[in-house]
Amino acid sequence: MNRNKWFILLTGLLIGAFAAILVKMGNPGNMGFCIACFERDIAGTLGLHRAGVVQYMRPEIIGLILGAMFTAMFSGEFKARGGSATLVRFIMGMFMMIGALVFLGCPLRDILRMAGGDYNAVVGFLGFIAGVGGGVYFLKNGFNLGRAEYSHSNVGGYLLPIIFAFFLFLLLKGTIFNPEAGGPLFFSAEGPGSMAAPIGISLGVGLLVGFMAQRTRLCLSGGIRDFILIRDNYLLIGFLGIFVGALVLNIVFGFFKPGFAEQPIAHSMHIWNFLGLFLVGLTATLLGGCPLRQLILSGEGDMDAAAVVVGMIVGAAFCHNFMLAASPAGVGNYGQIACIIGIIVMTWIGFSYREA
Repeated sequence: MNRNKWFILLTGLLIGAFAAILVKMGNPGNMGFCIACFERDIAGTLGLHRAGVVQYMRPEIIGLILGAMFTAMFSGEFKARGGSATLVRFIMGMFMMIGALVFLGCPLRDILRMAGGDYNAVVGFLGFIAGVGGGVYFLKNGFNLGRAEYSHSNVGGYLLPIIFAFFLFLLLKGTIFNPEAGGPLFFSAEGPGSMAAPIGISLGVGLLVGFMAQRTRLCLSGGIRDFILIRDNYLLIGFLGIFVGALVLNIVFGFFKPGFAEQPIAHSMHIWNFLGLFLVGLTATLLGGCPLRQLILSGEGDMDAAAVVVGMIVGAAFCHNFMLAASPAGVGNYGQIACIIGIIVMTWIGFSYREA
């Protein structure tokens, strides 16, 4: 392997190890990192949904964005750009979150769940591969959301990182505006939202992973896409590293428990595990990046990616306010309907945005 492939392998090993360590330090099981779940928790802590068990301002997400921003700034790669079907991307972000919460995790968490022995995640991974394959079909047939325009000012690119830096300030300061009702941030007293590693450790890991993910362009949907299109395995090597790094420490910590049943924050409705990540894979390929990649791009000044991130957070609120999100008991009727609608809408977008 060349130097770049060794670096992305090392990056993956470290991220996988960090994920297991975060679980050891207090994060939910098989959830050292989960972009979708953590954005759902952020939606809850902001009061956008009222599911009391999933409300917490996750420092890992803040660290990812700020880490990517600082890295891009120092490397001369930070540049505000956007304006490529921004509203469409926002809606696609919402549907990507719906798919993730039907499965109960993003592609990154899918790898971590497999590294913890969760066979349900294998079913989801097959769905994700199929979804990326569907996205590649549209790419081969001329799909294009349009070209982002570079701005003469970087102000727009700084907006999302500044907002999340403000969220970090609120988390650290702990101000309560209304002693009776709570706020501006709400926190879970039980459930996954109440389970968290110490703030300093979570933020530090997020910053470091933001740096590494920015330098390596880490993206699972992009890795599968590149392998299908040009047989390039560069990005896939990073996720192989994540799997191995998490697997080794899961075994060391006693977290590895193979099987379908009694997996942490997971369900065994296989068709919906498959279709949930199918929707995520299809959407991520059309958007040009998985949920992790969208966060990193937004830290680099990509305002279209920022629209996807905001869309995912709003989508998480919709999932819980409209009873779309799955639970360990399974996926409800509304969630199943929303997942199918999402696949239909993404297919419609895939056919509609083809270049002549």
